[in-house]
Amino acid sequence: MKKIIDVIESRKSPFLSLEILPPLKGNSIYKVFDIIDRLKKFDPQFVNITSHHSEYVYKPLPNGTHKRVSIVKRPGTVAISAAIQNRYGLIPVPHIICRGFTKEETEYALLDLNFLGINNLMLLRGDDKREFITNADKENFHEHATDLQQQVNLFNKGIGLEDMAIQGIETPFSYGMACYPEKHEEAPNMDSDIHYLKMKVDNGADYLITQMFYDNEKYFRFVERCRAEGINVPIIPGIKPIYKRQQLTILPKIFRTDIPEALASQIRECESDVEAKEIGIDWCVSQCKDLLDKGVPGIHFYTMGISDGIARIAEKIF
Repeated sequence: MKKIIDVIESRKSPFLSLEILPPLKGNSIYKVFDIIDRLKKFDPQFVNITSHHSEYVYKPLPNGTHKRVSIVKRPGTVAISAAIQNRYGLIPVPHIICRGFTKEETEYALLDLNFLGINNLMLLRGDDKREFITNADKENFHEHATDLQQQVNLFNKGIGLEDMAIQGIETPFSYGMACYPEKHEEAPNMDSDIHYLKMKVDNGADYLITQMFYDNEKYFRFVERCRAEGINVPIIPGIKPIYKRQQLTILPKIFRTDIPEALASQIRECESDVEAKEIGIDWCVSQCKDLLDKGVPGIHFYTMGISDGIARIAEKIF
């Protein structure tokens, strides 16, 4: 299976890539297939599959106490990646995250992916769910994406946990990592954020994909700053169109992204989500055309389980 960095560097024209959610537990894999079926005509070069940690509920016991029970809401990325690779021949890029997955669970995922011939990863910290990790468990989890990166690097060298030798790694993992044109929410400042981003690249990240953004100037300033600091890997813009009026407040709250007033004012005037969706698609088309005109390597679409809007946008830009 080709490495994503090789795909990027061999392209003579900008590419499209996708990020999809695994179906909720109990739903069919065809929810994923339906999205890919609708978008495959645009020749996506790879498909990222998000990974989600377990969530917990406290179940009352007969003695009056409560037991913490793990609830896995979505299937893991290994099975979804294998299904996509088998059905479409596309390059799957499973997300491997720190929070909610132990170091041992990560190693088993790497072993399974290696057996399946899937050698591209996206390494992320994941949502901050430290309240679900007891003090006794902290040593079993990675705190930062750079810690997870070190485990993958050692695995590539045939070194597992507790220095166990791992044999049969024919193709080491290649991986991308995340970056934040508007600064990671926990970074004290952009200087600090760039410092750790350069660490990711120096330690082996082949490319970067940005958090979603709606102001291209922030992306271009960010890329310029990265280049000045010696970060020279491809930086792929991550894009998500607005579909609903409530996203005007939800997206800044969850993803810490600013929405330009020119877009926000139009969304506020919408009387329905149907109107908001049209505004969001038009903005996204203009945004993508500007990015492509200025030479981005490709555009990575966060589908969030919705494909019709992405298809309409792709029709106009690819």
